[in-house]
Amino acid sequence: MSVLVTKEAPDFTAQAVMPDNSFCEVTLSSYRGKHVILFFYPLDFTFVCPSEILAFNKAVKKFAKKNTVVLGVSVDSHFTHLAWRQTPVNKGGLGEIEFPLVSDLDKKIARAYDVLLNDSVALRGLFLIDQKGIVRHQVVNDLPIGRNVDEALRTLDALQFTEEHGEVCPANWKEGDEAMKPTAAGVASYLAKHSK
Repeated sequence: MSVLVTKEAPDFTAQAVMPDNSFCEVTLSSYRGKHVILFFYPLDFTFVCPSEILAFNKAVKKFAKKNTVVLGVSVDSHFTHLAWRQTPVNKGGLGEIEFPLVSDLDKKIARAYDVLLNDSVALRGLFLIDQKGIVRHQVVNDLPIGRNVDEALRTLDALQFTEEHGEVCPANWKEGDEAMKPTAAGVASYLAKHSK
């Protein structure tokens, strides 16, 4: 599995279903100037996937307030994405989703991010991309293990805090917590207060 952290996010242009159910080509690099949560999921009309997509959808306004766009990607066609969006939640569908679902039918995007499993479906990869298009965080789960959207938000908060303040975020840091100065004295001062 490739580590993309610190590298430029592989760019792509692909068909997507937009929040208004229209089809549109989406280009990753067009989101420069914003942070991007790019997440892969295996397949439409499956089991863990709708729970994750609906969880990201519940948090999409929180991401937007942090100047961050959310993009979901699977190896399905944009037509299948649309059909899933038009299926009610109580029948295993998604209903209205407020972020694009990108079609990766030829599997090029999943390959570029090294999340393609057995040349078949994408593992549950999540990539946090900064405003310059650099991958700053990645996590990949196996198929049966859903992701934690609150952790994606917490990681975004930590990245934006370090970008703004130049301090570093220790273990379990969350918005509002004290960070540390990236010096020997800063670490010593932080640990003296928080190690008990």
